[in-house]
Amino acid sequence: SKSSHYSDEHLNLNLNLPLLYILPHLINIIMYSLSRTTVLVRNSLARRAFHSSVVVGELPQYHGTTILCVRKNGKVCMMGDGQVSMGSMMVKPNAKKIRLIESKTDDSSGTLVGFAGSTADAFTLVERLEQKLDEYPGQLARSCVELAKGWRTDKYLRRLEASLLVADEHVSLELTGNGDVLESSDGVLGVGSGSAYALAAARALVDIPELSAEEVATKAMKIASNMCVYTNESYVIQVMDAKEEDDEEEKNKD
Repeated sequence: SKSSHYSDEHLNLNLNLPLLYILPHLINIIMYSLSRTTVLVRNSLARRAFHSSVVVGELPQYHGTTILCVRKNGKVCMMGDGQVSMGSMMVKPNAKKIRLIESKTDDSSGTLVGFAGSTADAFTLVERLEQKLDEYPGQLARSCVELAKGWRTDKYLRRLEASLLVADEHVSLELTGNGDVLESSDGVLGVGSGSAYALAAARALVDIPELSAEEVATKAMKIASNMCVYTNESYVIQVMDAKEEDDEEEKNKD
């Protein structure tokens, strides 16, 4: 037919075109295929990873815990839930995610440490923190900075996926694998999957004069456990005395 004759003729004309005209179309097809393959690989890695740190530029998402630290009226309270989750399944309801590192000097009550993320990675970081505290006794901030430097630059440590909350009688700090050492301006810190809920609740309650640090932390954790499916009500609580800045300034004057 006339139409089929036209199609064949058109096809023959395309096939007989010089390579100079065909080459740009081939390059476009190859570039599109490569970009499509890259997107599919990235999406596959993101779905497969328990932590999203595989995807460059994104912060890791920790499941299965909420750790909260509240500093108020001469007390420091660190509180964490006990739930451990593997995907959508709860593995353990009463894990202990808060530790007390005993002080090597007599003038300190020790250091509280709470962790979120991989348990093995967190214990490795806690051991490193103990080593830094032995190296710099009574200097928690400097010990955390040295740990964060190693965590960020060391080829082995930077693969560890966890976040730490540490507190002593002087200061409360948050450590992350990005090299951050953060101190809260209002005495409230939190890490973990339910930390956003706990932080919001604690900051709303911390200004109430009648509530102690432990009461603020308890109420905030209850709110977080009601909103976060990875947080339960099996709490671990550690409370220690804190030195206020006014008291330290008076001692320095004396």
